[in-house]
Amino acid sequence: MSHKVQITDTVLRDAHQSLLATRMRTKDMLPIASALDKIGYWSLEVWGGATFDSCLRFLKEDPWERLRTLRQAIPNTRLQMLLRGQNILGYRHYADDVLQTFVERAAANGIDVFRIFDALNDPRNMRMAMESVKKAGKIAEAAVSYTISPVHDNEYFVKLAQELVGMGADTICIKDMAGLLAPYDAFELVKSMKEKIDVPIHLHCHCTSGMAHMTYLKAIEAGVDIIDCAISTLSQGTSQPPTESMVAALRDTPYDTGLTLEPLAEIAAYIKDVRAKYNAYESGFTGVDTNVLIYQVPGGMMSNLETQLRDQGAIGKLKQVLEEIPRVRKDFGYPPLVTPSSQIVGTQATLNVLTGKRYMMIPNESKNVLKGMYGRSVAPFDPEVQKMALKAEEPVTCRPADLIPPEMEKLTAELGDKAKSVEDVLSYALFPKVALEFFDEREKGEFKPEDKLPKD
Repeated sequence: MSHKVQITDTVLRDAHQSLLATRMRTKDMLPIASALDKIGYWSLEVWGGATFDSCLRFLKEDPWERLRTLRQAIPNTRLQMLLRGQNILGYRHYADDVLQTFVERAAANGIDVFRIFDALNDPRNMRMAMESVKKAGKIAEAAVSYTISPVHDNEYFVKLAQELVGMGADTICIKDMAGLLAPYDAFELVKSMKEKIDVPIHLHCHCTSGMAHMTYLKAIEAGVDIIDCAISTLSQGTSQPPTESMVAALRDTPYDTGLTLEPLAEIAAYIKDVRAKYNAYESGFTGVDTNVLIYQVPGGMMSNLETQLRDQGAIGKLKQVLEEIPRVRKDFGYPPLVTPSSQIVGTQATLNVLTGKRYMMIPNESKNVLKGMYGRSVAPFDPEVQKMALKAEEPVTCRPADLIPPEMEKLTAELGDKAKSVEDVLSYALFPKVALEFFDEREKGEFKPEDKLPKD
């Protein structure tokens, strides 16, 4: 029985976010856009995740203009983005009116597929995003953030997928951001999901642990419909498996992608040259890092931890921090280590080690997790740690965004004539300080991109 596997290529988003610190500029994407458009991908991931922040903060590009430009250059292929549910693309929850407006404008500017996830796998934090995507007539891909813990198993993930389909998900993504999904576990998980839900299943893995290629093949045998890959010259390490390798592996089988290698080779050659220009941003994790199987620390989080400790003159304490992360994660109810929970858990673990006493310092972000301001955890929080953080405050039990009043009108008034569009207001909503600096430089016509960017 034939079951054609389709491919999403992450070369214009997650691949360079994973390997080149999200620094690829739009002008380096455009020469290859037409070739990418002709391949026959299910979609191209081009936006979301850290790209929005990076565009404004480091590249001095308008992320909305990037999206419009790519849409014009890639008219025939679905464009996909990664959306952090109620967090949108920032690091806190935003009011419903901001989220609704963001989705409407992202759809209008060119996004066809919205991959929506929540750092705690709390469906309440995904509902408004999904409803907004459906209202815009676009594809709502709800993501299940895969992790391993005493309270996470395949039954939990299948039930979560069923709930998300009941909320209107058009596709389900198994989002394995740390490369933890083992091949035979993937087979059983996909098989179980296929028995319970009737929408396409999309698998997203990173190569960090060295298992992703094998995991993809077993998932394909179980009936997975779409896999995330990256063109070979920007693949592997903390990125995705190579597109060409998966195309070749499936050729002349019931799962044949229908894609051909020659045009992919041309794209790979171009991206190889582009990657060389960004060598100042190369990740140190370009091979296999099996520490992720012990500590569940994704590659991007690992590099951030190293930077933090080096800045503090405490790089020798990295192993202690890595050993502390699983303990903090347990105290926090076993959240998946994905943005922003990965940063919050990592920072708290670092403070616990550097201060010499656990929870001597508790940042606001940690407090907000323990208060329930990021949503509902799968396991209960450690009561003693929660008490230290909240003191006399009561925890939040409702959907966190229910406590946030509408923000768009206030933000629009604050920004005044600095805003040239609704999109500018949304940029300001997500990154106020960075956006204001960007608008000032735009007004002066003197953008100051980061020094280490290619000079060409």
